[in-house]
This record gives sequence, structure tokens and C-alpha cells, in this order.
Amino acid sequence: MHAGPDPVLQRCQRQFEALRAELTELGFFCKGTILARRMRCGKTRCACQSDPAQRHGPYFEWTYKVKGKTMSLHLQPKEAQVYQEGTAQWRRLRKLLARMENLSRRAIER
Repeated sequence: MHAGPDPVLQRCQRQFEALRAELTELGFFCKGTILARRMRCGKTRCACQSDPAQRHGPYFEWTYKVKGKTMSLHLQPKEAQVYQEGTAQWRRLRKLLARMENLSRRAIER
């Protein structure tokens, strides 16, 4: 007797295709982290020395790894926004790929 299509496998396929469609919506992406730092200056009488709320900045920096070594790039505020969007896209890509891998593993096991 021939059994009908596997409903679990069909569900996995539909979910996988939906995730694949989400991949096409991704924008440019980059690994790394955007840091916003507030710094103390070298002036001993400046308010930044005693009051953390008075520190200078924010100064933006993108940090990322290349062959295990941490690299960093100082950014202007407008650049920081673009890189922040890029790192958010990277995190979204990784999440989508993890979900696709999980579905693929379940489908292959069927």
C-alpha cells in the first residue's frame, strides 16, 4: 500500500522555502560590532575627569575579526549607522541560516 506524501516533510519544505524567500530581502551585511565610546580628555580641569556623564563623544568604532585578530575602524556618526545596519543584517543572515539548517536536518532524517 502506498502512503501519501509525508506531511512533516511537506511542512519542512514550506518553511524552508519561506526562509529562502527571506534571504532575498537581506541587504548588505558585515560581521562585527559597532561600539559607541565616551572618552575622558587629557585636561585635568575638564568635567569629563570626574563626571562620567560629561565624557566626550560618542566616538564610534567598528570591530571585527580577521584570521583571529581583532581589527577596528573609527567611524563618523553617519558611517556608524550604515555599519550598524550591516551588522544587523549579518545577525539576521546567521539566524536564517541556522533555521534553514535545522529544517534541512529534519527533512533529511525523514
